[in-house]
Amino acid sequence: MDAEKSKMLRGELYHAFTPLLVSERETCSQRCHAFNTASNPSRLDRINLWNTITCTPPFPADTPEDTLSAAAWVEPPFKADYGYNITLGENVYLNWNCTILDTCRVTIGSRTLVGPNVSIFTASHPLDHEVRNGTKGPEMGKEIEIGEDCWIGGVWWGAASVVTKDVPEYSVVAGNPATVVRRLRPVEEKVEKQEGEDAKALLKRLEALEKEMKEIKEKLRFV
Repeated sequence: MDAEKSKMLRGELYHAFTPLLVSERETCSQRCHAFNTASNPSRLDRINLWNTITCTPPFPADTPEDTLSAAAWVEPPFKADYGYNITLGENVYLNWNCTILDTCRVTIGSRTLVGPNVSIFTASHPLDHEVRNGTKGPEMGKEIEIGEDCWIGGVWWGAASVVTKDVPEYSVVAGNPATVVRRLRPVEEKVEKQEGEDAKALLKRLEALEKEMKEIKEKLRFV
């Protein structure tokens, strides 16, 4: 493997304008263009156009409907640097105009929803301008992993937020830089709380019935 590409994938400083990396970005650009300009493709064709971007095997023509429905759904237009560093889980949805700079691995967990105009950047540059040195200097990257059941660009991950570090589970973040603005209760805790509230309501109802029966018995004594 090309030495600069190896360093890129490891998240080390590397030079992006080597012949191999320039060629790979151009190939990805062409595949994104084919994906974005396809005229009314079938679900299978759309998936396979996406698979060319991510360099994964195409689905055969006899792919079961259940498999097609579980595949990620990506709305055009979409842009990426290389494509082969992107992995989407089942039932992921990327809305239109998503950009992923995948110099390093980008993983999005199953059932995560991504709103319009969301950009995901693994790429970065040195702060020292002498080291950065325009297109002649090195750059670097860092892997991004987005977990399952997230919602980005919506209520749980605020629109226009700039996320620069890990986000804890069951939280709402917003702002630039993004900070936690609300904690969400895990589903298990919600169920336990609801069960507890139901039990209290039932006990209260039983107490009311016992009181009502006692009053009826007192009345019957004088009949």
